[in-house]
Amino acid sequence: MRSFVRLMGVRDGMSILDLGGAPTIWNSVNLRLNLTILNLAGSLSCDITGVPTHHNICYVEGDACDVDRFGDRSFDLVFSNSVIEHVGPSDKQASFAREARRLGQSYWVQTPSSWFPIEAHCGMPLWWFYPDELRHYFIERWYKTLSGNPWVQYIEETTVLSRSDLMHLFPESTVLVETVLGIPKSNIAYFRGPSDESIKRDWGPTSAH
Repeated sequence: MRSFVRLMGVRDGMSILDLGGAPTIWNSVNLRLNLTILNLAGSLSCDITGVPTHHNICYVEGDACDVDRFGDRSFDLVFSNSVIEHVGPSDKQASFAREARRLGQSYWVQTPSSWFPIEAHCGMPLWWFYPDELRHYFIERWYKTLSGNPWVQYIEETTVLSRSDLMHLFPESTVLVETVLGIPKSNIAYFRGPSDESIKRDWGPTSAH
């Protein structure tokens, strides 16, 4: 979050839309922000909305792949942390990216890297390098041993994105690779708005880094 604040030039009073997030991550940002946190209908429990915070927070329900309640550039910044890999297959990820780009003057979209030795969601080593058959074996086994646990479906429906995937979905962005001890941990597509030198799409020619 320190990198986010620094690279995005976050300042007091900014309007930020958090797609699929929770307030706890924002407690590490000392600035006072105007946050709108959007989650699917039924997922805004008191465990989320009851978290103490120094920010001004509005909680709303909606689908981050089709946010019809807000117009273009409604927010200073759109933020998303480890969400795009959970929205579904590639067409849903494209819809998510379209909305993130549409709703904010700028955006920051993070997703875990497949190259990190321990997979962020299931804790398995090198999970994304298993043959499809082996991943399917584990998932079927978890369905049997953890009957009724929604975590298994959560793992099954996770669709990891590569750095090149992010470059394709967010063509005007810079893609930052976050590392731990030199090992890629996550990929972050970020764009600071029309003044960003990387811009080359809606506001001018497009490129990705």
